[in-house]
Amino acid sequence: MGERIEQEEIFSQVLRAGRRTYFFDVRSTKAEDYYLTITESKKFTHDDGSFHYQKHKIYLYKEDFTDFKEMLSKATEFILDEKGSEVISERHQKDYKKEEKSSQDNKNTESFTDVSFEDI
Repeated sequence: MGERIEQEEIFSQVLRAGRRTYFFDVRSTKAEDYYLTITESKKFTHDDGSFHYQKHKIYLYKEDFTDFKEMLSKATEFILDEKGSEVISERHQKDYKKEEKSSQDNKNTESFTDVSFEDI
């Protein structure tokens, strides 16, 4: 079985966000070039008080930095433009109540048009 060698971090930052923690780690390739790993670690607590962490990792290489930054910037700007910076969610507001759809909205989402492909 091959030995797995964990690359040492050259630069590291940690962002704690509630039950989630984000790690931004710069590592070195075998050719001694650098790349970035972004790890999301989320803590789950069991009924007996024990816990475990679930981790998800993204590897980001230099050739993708420009496009990644651009896409991240566009996506975050879109969210802030559409919804503002105020956090509105069940998790962050104890008195949060999801808006009820009007009966007209419900009619629109429940109806559909039956199309026969023979008609096309």
